[in-house]
Amino acid sequence: MAWLYAALLGYLIGSIPFGLLLALAAGKGDIRQIGSGNIGATNVLRTGSKGLAAATLLLDLAKGLVAVLIAWRWFPEAVSVAALAAVIGHCFPVWLKFKGGKGVATNAGVSFGLGWPIGLAYALVWIGVLALTRISSLAGMAAVVAAAVAAALFGYERFVPVLAAIAVLVIWLHRENIRRLLAGEEPKVGSKKP
Repeated sequence: MAWLYAALLGYLIGSIPFGLLLALAAGKGDIRQIGSGNIGATNVLRTGSKGLAAATLLLDLAKGLVAVLIAWRWFPEAVSVAALAAVIGHCFPVWLKFKGGKGVATNAGVSFGLGWPIGLAYALVWIGVLALTRISSLAGMAAVVAAAVAAALFGYERFVPVLAAIAVLVIWLHRENIRRLLAGEEPKVGSKKP
């Protein structure tokens, strides 16, 4: 039953659509109707509010972290299940007809919750690639791969399968971004997407 409880816990926490809720509360409208239609921080930034985007980023990260920390306390044998479920909840929230974000920020929180060296590697790669390229999707995909590699390198082998599964999911959700990257058409952070 611990596995089931961990899955429900992770999914329900992960499925809270902070980007949408914050944008609506700030009078920015439904962010699903602008830019990429995504509920994550990158699309919230397209409302013109850096503060709102930063808050979305932190809250999406926090929900991944909280889901894992609660699982450590109550269901330590099923912490990997809670981690995966939190990212799935963000990407496919029941409240939004299973159309959510792409899991990058939530997986950052999950990574820190599983082990701080994993989270640190995630953050350094994410920030580094973003600083060099200003391409959010590329930074996010690089970071999710870095988390799985870091888990293998720093003694967290038990989390490699779940982090690899999350990486595959996140990269699959970025398939349109990959197409645009290959075509040289992927927008950079700060640019407006029609």
